[in-house]
Amino acid sequence: MKTIGICADHAGYPLKQYVVQWLEEQGWEYKDFGTYSPESCDYPDVAHPLAEAVESGECYPGIAICGSGNGISMTLNKHQGIRAALCWNADIAELARQHNDANVLVMPGRFVTNHVADTILKKFFSTPFEGGRHQRRVEKIPVK
Repeated sequence: MKTIGICADHAGYPLKQYVVQWLEEQGWEYKDFGTYSPESCDYPDVAHPLAEAVESGECYPGIAICGSGNGISMTLNKHQGIRAALCWNADIAELARQHNDANVLVMPGRFVTNHVADTILKKFFSTPFEGGRHQRRVEKIPVK
């Protein structure tokens, strides 16, 4: 497995700390793009570097967290090579991988408990992309 990229804004910082611990328990390498404290920050400042690392192949996949998950998802998805999926439960995470080949998992830090995050992470990392009819749809996502 490649190095996993992770980032969060201040609202996502507490959940990010849990996810970092979870990754360490799995024995997986990760690169932390910030933020490194609960001090107020702007989510684009951490999202763009994560997106660039996933696009370049430096990291795969990415995990991003902000308060609602929306702002950081919008920012990540401005990058043509990113398919960031906002997941608030394990079923959504499974479909994001199966049908959309999501390469960045986004969680809403203010709305997901550590227990729920655990189920989302397990499902995201254990679910492969189905390909098939979904492949042509994924190929149509980038703006050319």
